[in-house]
Amino acid sequence: MSLKNKIDFAVVFSVKKANPNGDPLNGNRPRVDYDGYGEVSDVCLKRKLRNRLQSLGQEIFVQSDENRKDEYRSLKDRFDKNDEIKAAKGDRQKQAKIACKTWYDVRAFGQVFAFGKSDDENSVSIGIRGPVTIQSAVSVEPVDISSMQITKSVNLETGKDPDKKGSDTMGMKHRVDFGVYVTYGSINCQLAEITGFSESDAEILLEALKTMFMDDVSSARPDGSMEILKVVWWKHNSKSGQYSSAKVHRSLVVQKKPSSKDYEIKITKLEGLHLEEYEDL
Repeated sequence: MSLKNKIDFAVVFSVKKANPNGDPLNGNRPRVDYDGYGEVSDVCLKRKLRNRLQSLGQEIFVQSDENRKDEYRSLKDRFDKNDEIKAAKGDRQKQAKIACKTWYDVRAFGQVFAFGKSDDENSVSIGIRGPVTIQSAVSVEPVDISSMQITKSVNLETGKDPDKKGSDTMGMKHRVDFGVYVTYGSINCQLAEITGFSESDAEILLEALKTMFMDDVSSARPDGSMEILKVVWWKHNSKSGQYSSAKVHRSLVVQKKPSSKDYEIKITKLEGLHLEEYEDL
């Protein structure tokens, strides 16, 4: 069943002694803005969602190499080797529909297929706008970042003298001591009709949001260091929605309690807007 009601959502999560999203242009330190507020990019959040959606049994087009479920090492190969897409060669609109039907992340987040050279008649250039948008997560308060120096006390490769140990390799590891972050998103019904994003797809997305960090364990993010505190799911009474997404998102307020390390989450209910809250996940 196609999506009949616009949906807005928000996710509140905590980070404790972890690096939620390293910045490669800043020594892989956790991302912060100029005022010291922590950030997790929308691209990073979608990567976590894609990994989780794969674990939930969904077919994903943009697979990370370490989480790859098929034999294809590139997006072009994954696209070209699909039998249905191959049979629709030359019909870009049909290929786009097949791509949306085949891969969850394409019909949810959209995708640009731009393979081949512009002067090649067999080249593919397809742009698909997805109905699901998600914003970068921003911390409620400025975050403190700790850095520690680490050493690697093993030989990376055998030298001229195999019995001789090489010098230790020095490095740095950075983490956020503690922070509470909030991200917001929406699902557009008009675009959902085009890509075929359905009510059941929305329910799958909700489940992925509630368990987003279940498959996101690494040395930078030890198990339990990132926790979903609350997922808020607003369902409008029409395709276009009776309130703007901006107003809906503003109805959620996350703030630090005065003279305390604890945070409080408040939601102002909007008339006629169906609200679902999930916590203690």
